[in-house]
Amino acid sequence: MENEKQYLFDNPNNVKRVLYVLYGCCVLLFVLDFVIHRHVLHSWESLWGFYPVYGFVGCVILVLVAKWMRTFLMRSEDYYDEGEADINGKHSADSGGHDVDA
Repeated sequence: MENEKQYLFDNPNNVKRVLYVLYGCCVLLFVLDFVIHRHVLHSWESLWGFYPVYGFVGCVILVLVAKWMRTFLMRSEDYYDEGEADINGKHSADSGGHDVDA
């Protein structure tokens, strides 16, 4: 086990460091939202927290549309295996070599 290659995120301390940097960036952007003057085109863009709320609502709508699209885009579990059945109705692993559980 000591010969295994160590990757950057195998160490939990490195993951914590990345999260701290992410949190720091979020705090910095939050503070800069009060300091930097934005040139807005619409009055609602100047509302406090408009862009985070706008992004969150956009993501929620994206997830809901994806769930709705899943109802008519989703295929059955054996969609790609339907044409490979024998005359007897069994799947023959010896004919095509598709049995990967061996």
